[in-house]
Amino acid sequence: MQKESARSSTSSTTAREAGDTRVLSFTPDVALHAEGSCLACFGRTRVLCSASVEDGTPAFLRELDEGWITAEYAMLPRATSARSNRARMLASGRTLEIQRLIGRSLRAVVDRSLFAKQQIKIDCDVLDADGGTRTAALSGACVALAITFRRLLKAGVIDRDPLLKIVAGVSCVMRNGKMQIDPTYRQDSQADTDANFAITEEGELVEVQLTAERKPITEKNLQDMLALAKAASVRITHLQREAVERAQE
Repeated sequence: MQKESARSSTSSTTAREAGDTRVLSFTPDVALHAEGSCLACFGRTRVLCSASVEDGTPAFLRELDEGWITAEYAMLPRATSARSNRARMLASGRTLEIQRLIGRSLRAVVDRSLFAKQQIKIDCDVLDADGGTRTAALSGACVALAITFRRLLKAGVIDRDPLLKIVAGVSCVMRNGKMQIDPTYRQDSQADTDANFAITEEGELVEVQLTAERKPITEKNLQDMLALAKAASVRITHLQREAVERAQE
């Protein structure tokens, strides 16, 4: 049964201040068979995130008592204004980059010794894309993972919750000296500088991706973008926690 989503109060249809996100929501338990799932909505961007638990780990971990977390990311054919082809064999460079970002960020906030010899695969499928798909995917993936660990703990499969802290994805752009957190596709595509942050609920940095698309930026610009991202991450991780609490037992 699908639970009611948690939402932020910032409208995506009205003019936003630099630090205002779009309307954000995380709806748990949207996939019937997945051990954990979440629909992450950042404005008009919607990403379905589902977690699957499998026995066994990759070959390079077989001699170690550790579990593994990996992610797959895909854009559905009509996630954008024009249909895109399905990635049937080889994923694009962008897709691989996003998958690795999600996997690295999740592995950074778990104790893998607590689910040894098991692998958790997170599938992030973009239903609708309007900017911020990687940050919505990461944020939703963390919710799906948190729900999965809770269920494994309740079922007696693990003895302790391996998730050490929540991690959120936050985007920020700058154009003509003006910054905007959680940009739409239009705002992102016109940006002079594009940045993506993975930030824990305690304000720690897991990953920073920043590209000067048109011209270099100053260290002060970076600090200002990071400050906006950290403030937004507080709101996002709060909504993530709320979604995990509303998941079915």
